Amino acid sequence: MIRAAVLPAVGSPLEITGIQLPEPGPGQVRVRLAAAGVCHSDLSLSNGTMRVPVPAVLGHEGAGTVVSVGEGVTHVAPGDGVVLNWAPSCGACHHCGLGEVWLCANALTGAANVYARTEDGTELHPGLNVAAFAEETVVAGNCVLPVPDGVPLTDAALLGCAVLTGWGAVHHSARVRAGESVAVFGVGGVGLATLQAARIAGASTVVAVDVSPEKEALARAAGATDYVLASETTAKEIRRLTGGHGADVSVECVGRATTIRTAWEATRRGGRTTVVGIGGKDQQVTFNALEIFHWGRTLSGCVYGNSDPVKDLPVLAEHIRAGRLDLGALVTERITLEGIPGAFENMLAGRGGRALVVF
Repeated sequence: MIRAAVLPAVGSPLEITGIQLPEPGPGQVRVRLAAAGVCHSDLSLSNGTMRVPVPAVLGHEGAGTVVSVGEGVTHVAPGDGVVLNWAPSCGACHHCGLGEVWLCANALTGAANVYARTEDGTELHPGLNVAAFAEETVVAGNCVLPVPDGVPLTDAALLGCAVLTGWGAVHHSARVRAGESVAVFGVGGVGLATLQAARIAGASTVVAVDVSPEKEALARAAGATDYVLASETTAKEIRRLTGGHGADVSVECVGRATTIRTAWEATRRGGRTTVVGIGGKDQQVTFNALEIFHWGRTLSGCVYGNSDPVKDLPVLAEHIRAGRLDLGALVTERITLEGIPGAFENMLAGRGGRALVVF
């Protein structure tokens, strides 16, 4: 028996309880978690914005130590430190064939499986494949990647979502070039990673936007040169800070229609707006045909940072070892499993950066 945070039904409070975890079968790996980040996607899964089979153990951003492996697993061994990869690519679908592994059609098929049971025998699903809100988990072999040398195991949890997403939004989706200006909307865990990535890319002006004045120090420490409190004049303020033109790149990390629209308006003519935030179906964004023609901007979605974890983790590790990327700076709260509901409340209230469950 191990302890886990179980979502019994969509919209229900999480229950911290014991679950029965089987030994790994062929092609599977059992991992003892060192840490798990609390991502806004976990909140979206719990409240029904995103679909998840229930009951489920949520948590998709994590790292830990391999306890045991099933038959056929050779890329990791007991005692190895690993990062959980919640969206493994199958390598065989149409998108994988195009090299777009972040859009793999089969990446989330494992979330429908039964992977554990409660004490009374109720079947449990692994939220987003990996069920990181637990002391231990059993995952498919392609859901674990070795922790790069020189990266602390607890901090490595953040590589599983926030950092790959923020890094990829800047370097893969928006493709920020040295000297360009960047506006980042939302200073949570992903937003802080995006700010660091923009600084590493050599952006000249980096504007952070958030509803909370308390986040300014966090944003500036991550690389923001300017800080703007979100208001009806946000786009105008960003244009003022960027020579009257608007940002070369805007990255939206919130997932709200009004924020996406503001990010679009804050982008210069011919610039790029990248949407990272995950919003609900009720969040409708509208544009008129004339403005699309006139402004010549590019608006694009961004899934998991358009990243390939196998290729990107070694790159990120080099920046970490060189001191350019500070994983610890994303964390504003270290909690236990019991602290996850409070972390959800902080997200809803716009407080803090990343909360990290430390086991």
